[in-house]
Parts: sequence; structure tokens; C-alpha cells
Amino acid sequence: MTGTASSTVFADEAERAEAQLLVDFLERSMPAHGASLDLQTAPELSAGFVQFLSRVLHEVADGHSVTVGSVPPELTTTVAAEQLGVSRTTLMKLIRDGELASHKVGTHTRVKTADVADLRAKRVRAQREALEELLKLEDEFDIQ
Repeated sequence: MTGTASSTVFADEAERAEAQLLVDFLERSMPAHGASLDLQTAPELSAGFVQFLSRVLHEVADGHSVTVGSVPPELTTTVAAEQLGVSRTTLMKLIRDGELASHKVGTHTRVKTADVADLRAKRVRAQREALEELLKLEDEFDIQ
């Protein structure tokens, strides 16, 4: 597949389970050549899974290459730091300051994948808001 941009979409445990339901349905219901698929017997899909599937299809429709992968429910601090775009030391500070929940598995610190995704989204929102504020100031003071 070729495209001008690429996107990576990760599936969590629930999305993987719903994907399996849909795969099972499609394999059982594969129509004969030229026939249409009977969607009356399709499994009911959650809004979250439909949104996930929509993101994937939107990227494909836009001509982008798409990588779909699954992530474990828990991450090591090293992987979590990579996903947040921070150092492991900064991640440990976020944990210590209560910005990211963690728990121990033996002597190792683990964080929930969903918590990392939520924190990443929160940080992106904060960055966008800061940029919008700077742009407002630029307009207000006619800075170019």
C-alpha cells in the first residue's frame, strides 16, 4: 500500500475481542461470488469499536498507509516513556507526582496502557491550548 502519510492504530483488549467476533461472523457469512453479505445476523459492535474501525477505514480512504497493532493492557516504564515521548526519568517523576498511576509487579513498575493513552491525549490537548494562546497573543500584539 502506498500513501502520502502513515498512521498507527492500536487495539486494546476489548477491541481485539470485538474484532474476533467480527472476523468470525465474516468467515461464517462469506457470500457466494456476486452475492451480498447479510448484515442482519452481524454481531452488535460497541461504539468504541465502531470508532476504532472508522479511524482505520478513514486512513485507508484518505490513501494513507495504516499499521494496526495490539498493545498489552500493561506497559513497562520504558515503553510508556517512549509512547509519551519523554525520558524514563521524566516518566518516573510523573508517577511520583501522581500524574500517572502505576503498580509493582515484583520489583518492576508497570502502568496501564489506557492510562498512558489518556495522559498522552491530555498532554496533546494542553500543547494545543498553549499554541492557541500564543497565536491569540500574536494577533493581539500584531506580532509576525
